[in-house]
Amino acid sequence: MQIGKPGSGTTAISNPVADKVTVRGFDLASDLIGECSFSDYFYLLATGKKPNQQQRFFLDACLVAIAEHGLTPTNIAARMTLAADPASLQGAVAAGILGCGTVVLGTASLAFAMIEAIVADAGPGGDLSGAARRFAERKRAERATLPGFGHPLHKPTDPRAARLIALAKERGAAGRGVAIADALNEIAAQVWNKTLPMNVSMAIAATLYDVGSPSAIVRGLPIVARAASLVAHLAEEEANPIGFRMAAAAEEAIRYDGPETPPHDA
Repeated sequence: MQIGKPGSGTTAISNPVADKVTVRGFDLASDLIGECSFSDYFYLLATGKKPNQQQRFFLDACLVAIAEHGLTPTNIAARMTLAADPASLQGAVAAGILGCGTVVLGTASLAFAMIEAIVADAGPGGDLSGAARRFAERKRAERATLPGFGHPLHKPTDPRAARLIALAKERGAAGRGVAIADALNEIAAQVWNKTLPMNVSMAIAATLYDVGSPSAIVRGLPIVARAASLVAHLAEEEANPIGFRMAAAAEEAIRYDGPETPPHDA
């Protein structure tokens, strides 16, 4: 029984045969291996086209910016999984990747969608700042967060975000996305009446939007980047185990507040 839409029964990504592998129309062996960087290849796989110079530069910059950020929940989950099963490197990487969501790592795609909504509201040549304020005020009224703003550690400035935005301006790549990011950096503090610094996810969304990268790149980029960092953390975990030490610290940090005896109606 067919569940869901049947689809076209085709794929446009790759076609391996006995003596050749075609990837997005390119011969893998002769056109791509040794001729194409991994960033270019990631972009080609996701979009069907090789990136231009600006797209390549900011894809690389964003991958570097988001790959590593200390003992985050994703890295902790991966390390503790490897501690529990040292033979399962792939399982430990998967455990870390499964922790990439809308709170940790996944905000860039939400920020990208926010930029698109603000641009659509402003219209061609319209007031981006006014549209950005309307968006922020609507989120505030809904008691929702503003994607790409606020950070528990980096205050008043996320240095990663500041660097990406500065690079966009230096390289002449800044456009509507960066303009919206800059506007919201002031508007957010006014609407929420507290410091809400632009974080790296907003900067990734803004810079990649301005160089014409599609949402598929923005959505997948943090996962690809963090996978590299997870491999590093797991290599270190094998050489210098801290997974069980973190587990012990968690037990010490959390206090049991349940009953000492069964409830009367148990």
